[in-house]
Amino acid sequence: MDKKRIVITGLGIISSVGIGKEAFTENIFKGISGIKPITSFDTAPFKVKDAGEISNFAPEAILGPKGLRTLDRSIKLVASSAKLALDDSGLEITEANSRDTGIAIGTTFGSLSSICDFDKEALTEGVRYVNPALFPNTVINSPASQASIKFNIKGFNITVSSGFSASLDALNYALDALRNDRVKIALCGGVEEFCIQEFLGFYKAGCLTDTRGIVLGEGAGILILEELNAALARKAKIYAELLGFGSAIQDLKKSMQLSLEEALLTPEKIDYISSAANSAEEFGVSEAKAIEELFGEKAKTIPVSSIKPLVGELFSASGSLQVTAAISALEKQAVPPILLNQAKASKIENILINAAGKTGSNSSLIISKFKGY
Repeated sequence: MDKKRIVITGLGIISSVGIGKEAFTENIFKGISGIKPITSFDTAPFKVKDAGEISNFAPEAILGPKGLRTLDRSIKLVASSAKLALDDSGLEITEANSRDTGIAIGTTFGSLSSICDFDKEALTEGVRYVNPALFPNTVINSPASQASIKFNIKGFNITVSSGFSASLDALNYALDALRNDRVKIALCGGVEEFCIQEFLGFYKAGCLTDTRGIVLGEGAGILILEELNAALARKAKIYAELLGFGSAIQDLKKSMQLSLEEALLTPEKIDYISSAANSAEEFGVSEAKAIEELFGEKAKTIPVSSIKPLVGELFSASGSLQVTAAISALEKQAVPPILLNQAKASKIENILINAAGKTGSNSSLIISKFKGY
């Protein structure tokens, strides 16, 4: 039996280079960086002073002022991205379709700041005097759960915490749910918020340096997935089709190979690779080696670039931003540049997106320009 064809019909992005898909993709293709001096805490004691911090995020402008007071930053990022994605897709979640709608969110550090704030209050004031309104924010599934509540999503509600690959893994969960008729609409993606606790953890571990260390970022990306016939029936804009997914622990070459096999494509059919590489040299070298081994001679000519020099390392959220940038590459028929380089025109039909990192979780996704039946 042929697999159901699943397409992307909505995009919602909150990032340091732009809020909303238009601003995000425009700045990505201009090579405009979102890396800038940190403003959320005093960096005077530290040698590292820059990050991909979102300085102009106003969730009330997207969600309205009601019900935001007790929600933490990661929840607001996800809810705002979900609202932008739903608006972009033209979908409305009602009682009639709420049980046919699911959400899957990838995150690793999404609750870190809230956990620290809650524990600090418990230690200073005593456990009997903590603010109970803060507790729901301390669980890692709070962004997905709060988004479900806000948008009346009553299908699956899943949080994936598999490290660097989490947002692509969340997308794959949604993909399988749609193919198996568990839902008709799926919101999926990832979120990470920037906070001093995360910064200090990586800074003291020696991962953040002025030369070869990573640069931290924050943001959220939500994609709307639907089965092709349903999207066509409501005359939705189809951004791209999902062709193949692969995942493998400690083996990026294997995850890429599995995605090609599911997509029924050979390496020669891939026109661009969205790299997982950040500024840590070991990651870039290992990914380059995996690409060379799998693609052979094709590796010498295939365009490869990463958006992380522009947005920073977003860990679990990176994959969702990469997918959005890749969709723009399909639309513009151009390869996203690194920093202020020019985007390069190129014929692009199939894109391989890698999410990988030091934790050993590797996932690869292949998307394609929708060509009809």
